[in-house]
Order: sequence, then C-alpha cells, then structure tokens
Amino acid sequence: MEKENVYLKPVTLKNILKFAVPTIAMTVFMSFYTMVDGLFVSNLIGTDALSAINLTAPVIQLVTAISTMLATGGSAVIMKKMGEQKTNEAREDFAFLILVNVVVGVVMCALGYLTMHSVFAGMHLSTDVEGYCVEYLSRYLLFTVPILLMNNFTLYMIASEKATLSLVCSVTGGVLNMVLDYVLIAGFDMGIGGAAVATGLGYSVTAVVGLFVFCRKKSLLHFQKPVVRGRVLVNAATNGCSEMATALVTGIITMMFNWTMLRYVGEDGVAAVTIIMYVLMFASSLYTGYSYGVAPMISFYYGEQNREKLRKLVAVSLKVIAVISVLTVAASFALTRPLVSVFARPDNPVYDLAVTGNRICTFALFFIGFNIFASGLFTALSNGVVSAVLAFSRSFVFMLVTMLVLPVFLGVNGIWLATPAAELMALALSVGMFVRYRRRYGY
Repeated sequence: MEKENVYLKPVTLKNILKFAVPTIAMTVFMSFYTMVDGLFVSNLIGTDALSAINLTAPVIQLVTAISTMLATGGSAVIMKKMGEQKTNEAREDFAFLILVNVVVGVVMCALGYLTMHSVFAGMHLSTDVEGYCVEYLSRYLLFTVPILLMNNFTLYMIASEKATLSLVCSVTGGVLNMVLDYVLIAGFDMGIGGAAVATGLGYSVTAVVGLFVFCRKKSLLHFQKPVVRGRVLVNAATNGCSEMATALVTGIITMMFNWTMLRYVGEDGVAAVTIIMYVLMFASSLYTGYSYGVAPMISFYYGEQNREKLRKLVAVSLKVIAVISVLTVAASFALTRPLVSVFARPDNPVYDLAVTGNRICTFALFFIGFNIFASGLFTALSNGVVSAVLAFSRSFVFMLVTMLVLPVFLGVNGIWLATPAAELMALALSVGMFVRYRRRYGY
C-alpha cells in the first residue's frame, strides 16, 4: 500500500520535511485568517473594532478547543490502529468521529447565539465596542460546523498522505478570505460582520474539499458506515484533551489579558494585545505545523513498536525546533516596528504599546516550540494525561501565576513579561516529563 511504503521509508531529515513542510506552510497560512481580519478591520474600521475581535476570541477559542480535541486525539487513535493493521476498524472510527463533530458543531452554534448578548453586556464595554463584538460573533457562529470539519479534515488529510492538498486548501481559503475581507468590508460596507463572513467562507474550503476527498475509496482514510464505539470517543477526547486545554485556556488567558489591559491602559491596551497575539500566533504556527506533520509518523511507529525510528524522529525534531526558535526570535526583533505599523500608525497610542510589548514577548519564542512539540509528542503516543498536564500547566497555571504577580510589581511591562516567564516555567516541566518517560517509549 502506498501509505505503508511512505511510513516504511528511512527516517531522514528529507523524509521528515516531506511530511512537515506542507503542514508548516498550512498552519502559517491558517494563522493569516485572523491576522488578515485584524489588518482590514484596523485599517478600514478602526482600533475599536480590532479590540472587539480580541474580545470575541475566548468564545471562538471554545469552538476551536472542541474541534482540536477531536481532531488531534482522533488522529492519534486512528493512526495507531492503522499501524496495528486494523484498517477497516480505523475507517469506521474515522466516520464516527466526523459525525460527532457535526453534532457538536450544531449544539455549539445554538449555545453561542443564546449566550453571547449576556456575555458581552457583562463586560461593561463601550457601546461601539460591544456592538462590534455582537456583530462579529453572530456572523462567525454561522460557520461553526465547517470550522470543526476544517480542523479535522486538515489533520486527516495529512495522515492520508495528502498534506499538499491540505496546504492547497489552506492557501485557497486564505486568499479567498483576504479578497472577501476587502470586498465585503470596503465594497459592500458590511463592516466587521463582513470580516467574520470572509473568515468563515475561507475555512469552508477545506471542509468542502474534505467531504469529496474522504468519500473516495482510493483514499487511505475514507468514509465507511460509522460504528458507534464509546471507547473510541473517550480515547480521542482523552488523547486530545491537552490540545483542547491549550485552545480553551488560551481563551481564558486572553480574557485575563484584556481585563488587565483595560485596568491599566484601557481599550488601546486591548488593541495592542491583539497585535502582539498575532505575532506570537504566527510564530507558534511554525511549531504547531511541524508537530502536526510528524504526529502521524510518531503514532504509526509507536503502534508498530519501532523504537529505532521513533528515537531518530524525535532527535531530528528537537534540532529542527531549535533552529526555528532562533530564526523566529531574530526575525521578530528585526521586524517589530514594520509588523506593528501594519496594524497601527506611529501616531496612534496603540503603536508604542505594541512595539514595547512585542520586544518583551519575543523572548517567549525561545521556549514555545519545545513546549508545543512536547505536548504533541505525548498526544501522538496516546498519553493524553501527560500531554494535558503539559498543555494545561503551560497555557493556564503558569500564565495565571505570572499574570497575577508580575503586573503588580512591573505594571504594563509585567503584563508583557508574563508570557516569556510562563513559557520558561513550562519548558522546565516539559524537560522533566520528556526525561521521565523516555525509557517507556524508547524515544
């Protein structure tokens, strides 16, 4: 079988990059979706609307959290079965998990419409910013099911050796998003709601293509009659709970950033936080893309009990992550002012806040890659508990501590320093877990 031959190839940097480069490009391009919204919104509508996008992020992250959990956890379970030669069972589980995503998407869409007005009313925002929040989220929620399917099909295309197709879908969706952002905001005067519709339609490209791809019997993974296995759903949720925790608590931490900035600076501070998060999100997408790319290989070798290949794959991956870390730090420092000026003009008070914040937050890029890879490694090894501990500690516990303590002593600079401090603490935990479980898994 063609897919089996791919996994049987030697573990070399060239063969690893054949898996990883398309997924890196894909995740980087996917990070543009939100960034493009911010770019057009800040320049065509204003920084109040840019703040609104960030204020809706926690709700959007909840949607992302559920889909990420089912996608990453389900992929690990299914590819492990493929490695164990349980092909038909893996395909039945695949169809079942996709059906679960559709049901979950419908439920989440309904809950979002029922609760969003009360959520934003309770934040005591200005009338304009609250209006922007409701308008953006009400349009975004229409695409809940396609967004869940997009996140799942992205990973399953990678696992089915269709990473290039996944990349093409992401690029096409991103270009569509960019074009529609301008057309709907500037041309049809749809305002911030147009930005949400543009994003949703961009995401829908992968969802639609995925439905056609996985209906074909020639695909390694394809739809068969789903078989309801509660244990599969539990295992997928358990394995993917770390990624869900990361996405979910990212929303919570975003709220903390917003509330703290509102307290110290005001709504200009929220806009500055939004710009910094775009930069960090772009850099993190490199690491996330690499981890997604090698995850099916890790799961397959683990199911095959091929420790030699697993050990070599992990060793090469750590070197790749180190190189990416150095390059992203250097690029972020060198391009701070040009990056910030894309979203805010130098005469805007948001500009100086964002420049200072980016320079401080850039230090986090030394550690983020290793932390993301460590969590992804244990997910791929079907050890969702350790992965969840790493992800939850990094994204919530350590961030909570640093966000509560550092601003008290350092003010606004303490808010910016919270991210690198939390990532450094997470790195220590990641190294500890990596060493502790090394003998068990043989990496």
